[in-house]
Amino acid sequence: MLCMNQLLYEMAITEVPLIGPVQTKLLAQHFGDAESVFRAKRSELEKLEGIGKARANAIKSFKNFRQFENDIHFIETYKIKPLFITNANYPQRLLHCYDPPSLLYYKGEADLNSSRIIGVIGTRKSSAYGRKLTESLIEELAAHNVIVVSGLALGIDVIAHRACLKYNVPTVGILAHGLDSIYPPEHKDIARKMQASGGGLLTEFRKGVKADKHHFPSRNRIVAGICDGLVVVETGIKGGSMITADLAIGYNRDVFAFPGRTTDAQSQGCNLLIKSNKALLVQSPADILGFLGWETKAVQPGSETPQRALFPDLTDEEMKVINLLEKNETSSVDQIYLQSGLSQSSAARVLLSLELKGLVRCLPGKIYEKV
Repeated sequence: MLCMNQLLYEMAITEVPLIGPVQTKLLAQHFGDAESVFRAKRSELEKLEGIGKARANAIKSFKNFRQFENDIHFIETYKIKPLFITNANYPQRLLHCYDPPSLLYYKGEADLNSSRIIGVIGTRKSSAYGRKLTESLIEELAAHNVIVVSGLALGIDVIAHRACLKYNVPTVGILAHGLDSIYPPEHKDIARKMQASGGGLLTEFRKGVKADKHHFPSRNRIVAGICDGLVVVETGIKGGSMITADLAIGYNRDVFAFPGRTTDAQSQGCNLLIKSNKALLVQSPADILGFLGWETKAVQPGSETPQRALFPDLTDEEMKVINLLEKNETSSVDQIYLQSGLSQSSAARVLLSLELKGLVRCLPGKIYEKV
C-alpha cells in the first residue's frame, strides 16, 4: 500500500533546484526520509555538509507539490512501484555509487536485489558476429539464475532482451524516459513481453518525460551501477556503451568485453577496452561465470563441509569470505582482500552480495562481521 503523502515528498525532492542525486543521498542519510527533509529547519539544512545556504533556501522555498497529483494517479492506476533511495526494495547496489538515482519507478516482478545481475550492452549497429555472441551469452547464463539488464535500445540491447525471453531469463529494461511511453516505439511489444515474463522496466524519469539525448547518460549510469558485471558485446570507439563501461569501472564493477577483428568498426571499442586493461577479455560465457564465481559445480554426496551444508547456495568466493569472518569475527575490507586472495573489485562484490543475503553486516569504518 502506497503512502501518498510520503510519495509526494519523495517526488518533490527530485524537482528541487540545486538538489541532485548526490545531495538527495546526503539528505536521506541524515534525515531518514524525504518528508523530514522538507520539515527540517532552515538552519539545520544549512549546517549539513554539502547542502549550505543556497540549497537550504531552495528546499524551504519549494511549494509546487500539486504538480505530482497526476503522476500519483498514474502510479496507482498502472501499479508502478516507486522506489525512493531509503526504500528497502531500492536496488542496493546503486547505493554504493556516489550518484544513485533519488527515486526510481519500477514496473515488473524481477528482484532488483537478486544475487546475480549482469548488464549486457553494445552498439545499435550490431553485426551478425555480435548477434551470435549475445545469443550464446544469454543461452549460457540461463542455467545460472541470472537477471539481465540492458537499455532496450536498438542493436545489442534488444537482442539481449529477446534472447532472455527465448531462454526464460528475467530481463529488465532501463529507460531514458517515463513509463507512459516506450522508446523506440517499435519495442513496445517486447517491453510488454518482458514484464509478462518475470522481468520489468525501470526508470528514474517521471510520467510525461520523453526520451532526450541528455537522459541517456543518466540511464547508462543505472545500467552500470545495478549489475555485478557489465558485458560489452560490440561497440565503436565512441558512444553510449563506452560511456557505460567507464561508469561501471568508476563504480568498481567488473567489465567484460568480447574481442573482434581489428578491421571491424563495431569491435574497435571492445578491443580498446581490453587493450587499456579496462575490461577482461571474454572468449566464451564461461569466462564471465568463472571470474564472477558463478559456475555450477557438482558436489559429491557427503562431501560438503559443515559450512557448505549451512550455506548451500553460496559461491566459492562467498564461502572464502564467510570462513574468514568465522575465524576473525570482524575484518576490514583490506584484510578480506589480502587474506582471501580475491581482487579488490571481487572482494567488494562478494561483500555486497553477502550483505544483500543478510549474512554479513557492515560496521562503522568499513569493518565487516558475520550476522
